[in-house]
Amino acid sequence: MGIVGVIITAKDRKGFLRDISTIIAAHNINITYVQQFIHEGEAQIYLELEDVADGDLLIEEIRGVSGILLLKTYRPFEQIYGKRVIVIGGGAQVSQVVLGAVTEADRHNIRGERISIDTIPLVGEEKLAEAVRAVGRLHRASALVLAGSIMGGVVVDAVKELRKEHGIPVISLNMAGGVPDVADLVVTDPVQAGVMAVMAVSDTARFDINKTKKTRF
Repeated sequence: MGIVGVIITAKDRKGFLRDISTIIAAHNINITYVQQFIHEGEAQIYLELEDVADGDLLIEEIRGVSGILLLKTYRPFEQIYGKRVIVIGGGAQVSQVVLGAVTEADRHNIRGERISIDTIPLVGEEKLAEAVRAVGRLHRASALVLAGSIMGGVVVDAVKELRKEHGIPVISLNMAGGVPDVADLVVTDPVQAGVMAVMAVSDTARFDINKTKKTRF
């Protein structure tokens, strides 16, 4: 099965997640993503599992865990929604970046790729810095575009951390402040910034952001 997504609905109880993870570990399977919700005494756990050799045996053993109400398998998010391009900044600039990104993503997705675009318009240095750091915790995040008129201060520190600790490339609009100086790529036109962000993460585009060497376009 390779990589598989599993949703488990069960009665909420202590040790439930431990019991499931023990079975998974016994099969020498790696858990690459986990998400859990509790609602009205029931727990729903979504897992993405890597290196699954015998999926039928694994599912059979998990079904034997006490309290399970429902278990289903799915294709992982990587195969459904694919890579994520995150766009953060002012509303007007964000909308134009998204215009370019969605248009370019559509071109690649028609050919079989999966690239999705996520956005949030934000104002305020601390809020922007918090959002930039959080990109490193987002599942499948592949690139960040910072779209605004001015970004600096603690946002610069957040960009440095994101690039160093998570290796996520950062594309910046040509704006005031220190962010353009620490970004991987600086683009003046917001629509073009969205296009280039998608090209940077695409498997089929012939564009390597590492070769731009901080060129400003």
